[in-house]
Amino acid sequence: MGGASSGNRDEFENAAGPIERCAWGLFVIGGVTHSYEGGERVGAGTDIRVIGQEVTRWKERKGHRLKKSMITGVYEQEIEVLVIGNGVSGAVEVPDKVQRAIEEHGIGKVVVARTPEACRLYNRLYRKGKRVALLAHGTC
Repeated sequence: MGGASSGNRDEFENAAGPIERCAWGLFVIGGVTHSYEGGERVGAGTDIRVIGQEVTRWKERKGHRLKKSMITGVYEQEIEVLVIGNGVSGAVEVPDKVQRAIEEHGIGKVVVARTPEACRLYNRLYRKGKRVALLAHGTC
């Protein structure tokens, strides 16, 4: 089954939202597109932070190995679960020490998954009424 979709970069679609679509370099959340087109950022771009239905740019993510300093905008939000989308192909590494630091800041659970699955999980938890946040890398 994986081979059939390997050429398809459109990895996720969910009309129920709040994340309606996640594809390589593209998110649609609450009817708003976040991507890069023609070298220009559209909306929050391809690295996003989502809390509730609010989407902001996750500009602190650099490279493919997260550092503690890159986890921003979530600690003061009384989050129960932080979902980290580590790229469509899973290229972003989230070291154990970063996950421990997040938990030490009072977030009870950290889940790291490829970005399409992270978006699915975010939607499920959000619709269950959980205080959830998403930090997601939309490419690699």
